[in-house]
Amino acid sequence: MDAEAIFSRYASDSRVTRFMSWPRHKSIAATREFLEFSDLEWTRWPAGPYLVESRQDGQLLGSTGFAFETAYRAATGYVFAEDSWGKGFATEALRAVVEIARGIGLVRLYALCHIENTPSWRVLEKCDFVREGILRRHCEFPNLSPGEPCDVFCYALVLR
Repeated sequence: MDAEAIFSRYASDSRVTRFMSWPRHKSIAATREFLEFSDLEWTRWPAGPYLVESRQDGQLLGSTGFAFETAYRAATGYVFAEDSWGKGFATEALRAVVEIARGIGLVRLYALCHIENTPSWRVLEKCDFVREGILRRHCEFPNLSPGEPCDVFCYALVLR
């Protein structure tokens, strides 16, 4: 999948990136930097970022994956193009990530979610993640409130 598709489908979209912890891509160069980062993650860890494509036509729908902190603990998340919202793709992708996590021996998989991002935390709950609490003024959401840390829900799944 090329940088242009990622950029145009979701990484540059202001509505899609509103609750992301990374800044909206303002150029293809920013998307290429993300792809370079992704390649490095795959060399360091047993898994990394994944692109999600439609089974029907191969169209890019979004992305998901892992951000490892240790060999046994990683964060996950997902982002999907707006025309993919509400169709179960995030739930399906997160369930696949959970199975991969089990297969590579992760003990703890977690996600941080802006407290106002109801669709996202509902996906986490559908996939049996448990809300462990609220982390007050924990993360910046540069597309929502640049420079201002926001409250997030911490969801986790203990795998073994």
